[in-house]
Order: sequence, then structure tokens, then C-alpha cells
Amino acid sequence: MSEELLFKRVGDTGEICFNRPHARNAITFDMYESLAAICTKITDGSLSIKALVLTGSGEKAFAAGTEISCFQNFHSPDDGLEYERTMDRVLGLLESVPVPTVAAIRGACTGGGAAIAACCDIRIASANLRYGFPIARTLGNCLSVDNLSRQVELLGAARTKEILLTSRLIELPEALSICLVNETSEEPLERAHELCKKLEHQAPLTMAASKEGIRRIRASSAQLESDDLIVQCYGSRDFRIGMDAFLNKKTPKWSGQ
Repeated sequence: MSEELLFKRVGDTGEICFNRPHARNAITFDMYESLAAICTKITDGSLSIKALVLTGSGEKAFAAGTEISCFQNFHSPDDGLEYERTMDRVLGLLESVPVPTVAAIRGACTGGGAAIAACCDIRIASANLRYGFPIARTLGNCLSVDNLSRQVELLGAARTKEILLTSRLIELPEALSICLVNETSEEPLERAHELCKKLEHQAPLTMAASKEGIRRIRASSAQLESDDLIVQCYGSRDFRIGMDAFLNKKTPKWSGQ
């Protein structure tokens, strides 16, 4: 296990921590694979826990999306397709674990971090929450249909379109009012573990069946082809412009090509 993604047990609860505070816990490809491996072990029973907490190191971020430098080796639309398929696989594994999952969120929860939080069953956030996908302002890529369907389920179609088009980030008062966040706490990690202690005493088969039934309802609405949309963005000149601008701390000048 990489030091950039930590796992520990607290009693019968597992805790995953995104541990790159210097980079606002931006997630590398290796970290995604470590997350997938943990989820697989929970689902196949080789890691026996009753609940799972996900959190980020430090006060500033849960996870601020995928590490942008990871995209520097993208040279064709196929790279974008492979990345989004990897995201769908990893997020699908997290969404499918049979135990309750709780996201303990401080600060930025954006891009890939927001997608991970959306897969969790319960979200607890501190006052400095900022949730969203500012990709129309920063990178010029797009979400897969599977990812979009999670956001539509959580936020509704109108708000999902609005935050994607404007790159606006949702803050705590709004997040509470629309039930994106289930509750707030000055110590979200502590509160998440407190909640998991209670969940450990609930009927595990009932919880697993409830989670899986709801997942199937959502998944049935996301069986749509979206490769053309991913190729349109990741294969564009604008994607290169956005990535270069981000890495050089400049404002991108979009070409529409």
C-alpha cells in the first residue's frame, strides 16, 4: 500500500485516507488502483470489516480530483477512453462494496474526489466544504455517463447541468439543503467513526441488499454509449490547452477544437 493512500482498521471499521496534503490530496493513478484493491478485498470477504470511512489528510481537502500531471502522457483519444473506463471500474467497485461507506469531508471535494464522495452512502462535511467539477474552467475534459448519472441522482438534472456549465462549487449550506451532505460536523472524521459504530450493529444483509438494490436502479439508467463524448473532449486541442494552462498556473484560452 502506498503512503499516498493509507488504510487502517479502527475496530470493525476500515478507514481509507487520501494522503497528499501538499497537493490537496489530488489522486494519482496508483491511488485509484489501491482504492480498487481495497474495495475488491471487502467485497470478496478477504478483508472483513463492517463499515468503511473515506477521508483526506489535512484541513484543506478531501480530494481535489485526479493529479493533473497524470494526464501529460495522454496523446490520443484512446487515452481518455481508457482513463474514463478506469474511473468507472474503480468507482463501481466502491459503490458496490456490501458494507456502509461514509465520506468524511473537509474542504475541497472536487473532480475525482467529488465522484468518490458521490459513491459513498453517507457524506459528513465540515463548514469549509466546496463540492463540484470545475472542468469547464480548468481542464476541458468531461464525465462519463455513469458518473453523470450519480450526480443527477444526487443533485437533480438542473443543478448538475448548472454546476458543470458554470464550474461553480457547492458550499455547505446549499449541500445540506439539497441533501448532498447528510450532516455537518466540526470533526467529520470523528463523527464518521461514531456513526459507523452504530452501523456495525445493523443487519448486514439488509444493508447490503438495500445498497445493491439502489445501485441497480441507478445503473439501469446509465447504460448508454458515451465514448463519442469522451473522445470529443480528451482528443481535443482544448484538452491540451487546459492541461498546459493548469500546470503553468495560467488561464486557458479555449479554441473550441
